[in-house]
Amino acid sequence: MGENIKTIKEVFSEQETFDFAYGLAKAAQGGIYCLCGDLGVGKTVFAKGFAKGLGIDEHITSPTFTIVNEYKGKLPFYHFDVYRISDIEEMYEIGFDEYIFGDGICLIEWADIIKELLPENAIWITIEKDMEKTSDYRKIEIVYPK
Repeated sequence: MGENIKTIKEVFSEQETFDFAYGLAKAAQGGIYCLCGDLGVGKTVFAKGFAKGLGIDEHITSPTFTIVNEYKGKLPFYHFDVYRISDIEEMYEIGFDEYIFGDGICLIEWADIIKELLPENAIWITIEKDMEKTSDYRKIEIVYPK
């Protein structure tokens, strides 16, 4: 079995994070995008750019309390925030399988919390900040399955 493919992008503003996610979504044809990173690192900014890249003009908010928000764009877009999941069984209660095995795109914030539920073909995106560079600096790492 081959190695996964890793890409690293450095950005220096919220707008660059938004623009990078926008470009990634423009090329997306479906799938599961797992978004990880500490609080305040820019996951929701990334999600907004991603949604815009899918042709969604609605106001995007993080679905922290509802777990998932659904949008219509070039493909159905399912934006998850699983930060408040305390029991993985909660994901089955919302019909998670139907989302991840459906025809749309799932973007899952805090995906590492439910890692055992995710298929091997998921794309993992980690956003990190480095205050020694600048307060707006972010390193975005994407790992694509081989």
